[in-house]
Amino acid sequence: MTVYTTLAAVDLGSNSFHCQVARVVGDQIYPLDALREPVRLGEGLTADKRLDEAVQERALACLKRFGERLRGFERRAVRALGTNTLRVAKDAAAFLKKAEAALGFPIEVVAGREEARLIYLGVSHSLPASREKRLVVDIGGGSTELIIGAGHKPQKLESLFMGCVSYSLRFFPEGKISKSAMKEAELAARNELQPIVAGFARGNWQHAVGSSGTVRALAAILQLNGFDDGDITPAGLDRLRSRLIKAGRMEKVELAGLKPDRAVVLPGGLAILNAVLSELDIKSMVPAEGAMRQGVLYDLLGRFHHRDMRDVTVAQFMQRYHVHALQAQRVGTLAFTLLRRLATDPDEPDEAAARFIAWGAKLHEIGISVAYSGYHKHSAYIINNADMPGFSRDEQARLAFLVQSHRRSLNKVADEIEAHNVDWNMVFALRIAALLYRRRADMQLPSIQARRQGRKFRLTLDPEWLARNPLTVTALQDEIREWARIDFEVKIPELDEIERGSELALAS
Repeated sequence: MTVYTTLAAVDLGSNSFHCQVARVVGDQIYPLDALREPVRLGEGLTADKRLDEAVQERALACLKRFGERLRGFERRAVRALGTNTLRVAKDAAAFLKKAEAALGFPIEVVAGREEARLIYLGVSHSLPASREKRLVVDIGGGSTELIIGAGHKPQKLESLFMGCVSYSLRFFPEGKISKSAMKEAELAARNELQPIVAGFARGNWQHAVGSSGTVRALAAILQLNGFDDGDITPAGLDRLRSRLIKAGRMEKVELAGLKPDRAVVLPGGLAILNAVLSELDIKSMVPAEGAMRQGVLYDLLGRFHHRDMRDVTVAQFMQRYHVHALQAQRVGTLAFTLLRRLATDPDEPDEAAARFIAWGAKLHEIGISVAYSGYHKHSAYIINNADMPGFSRDEQARLAFLVQSHRRSLNKVADEIEAHNVDWNMVFALRIAALLYRRRADMQLPSIQARRQGRKFRLTLDPEWLARNPLTVTALQDEIREWARIDFEVKIPELDEIERGSELALAS
């Protein structure tokens, strides 16, 4: 596997877009360059959950500038992630096509708990090593993540639908601040926190840490104005709260350390942080430098060092859903062999496709734990909807689609294949592998040759082996008919010989 000396992470947050470039030395990452622009993507989310034209133009212009900085980077050395606003926007898919063209790299949208995992990874690498449990709180533009972990391993993850941009727009329109509005915002945040208070309150951790621009900005303002001595405390936040209410409007607020682009989202962030400290009984919180973009870099580094979190997740799912490991291995080995033989250049197979084939083979039967009937659909549903650390939403959808396609009707998936970034070679390889190992036992398979040209597959098998396995012959004949329904031709010459022999025997 290629080793990269420079990596980059792009974070399309609901408030700011970030681009972090870093140098890799062994297992460590050292910052080389950082870009930030207050795009405020969440501000452009309309009432019907669509991105307005103005915010799209701001976002695309920013991504073009980031793209210039990343020009010349290998595709696999850059990871770009979208967060809450792109999770909820109905037109996110259309926007992402334009965004990827502007940036020059693929953009993934991550689920809330995956965002939380990456935040913790970034924060934990920015802090001194410790075995004690830490609570990490990250207030973003559209969501707030809370994580409890020790060392570099998160143990409890939550993502709540509240952020500094959304709350500022909702409770403090046009920067107007009143005591009643602040109280209403804090009560709304406390209500969001209620379901998780028992698991995240004091007693579940030893130190509280805050990350993200909102927390760092509040910490700097508290210190520079003499409200606190560097840490964040309820008393310091209360003094800042009083100052904002007294001013009445953010444009009238005069505070050391308050940047213009941060002022518009400060009251919403303050209300959320006040609620977090109150509900979780936090007496003091330390701001940290690490954030999701640093976590993305360390996660990317782990993939190149064979510590891919996705592999860990797949292994955990196999255990949770009682997967027959030997059967998964049999199917996976044969599917990979077929995939290579179907590739245009077998010496340089698509690494991403090979990984998805491996994961698909390991997870294609997890739905049996729900019910055998239609288990491929159950497997796909679990993969699509479960929290899968390390996987983006698009990756989960791709894997779910591949798993659902591995048996039964192809008519139901034919129109969606391109949308899920799955090609027919992957589908064919996994289906044939699962079919040939239907007995779920070790067996001596004959030499198998496979190739594809357009909408024609050709599979070569030993005729004597086929003659000894009539059930497999019937299954392959059904498979040929299934592919024919979507205008693919699957040719297995040895089956033709068997059929001709049967016809001659009947005629005689």
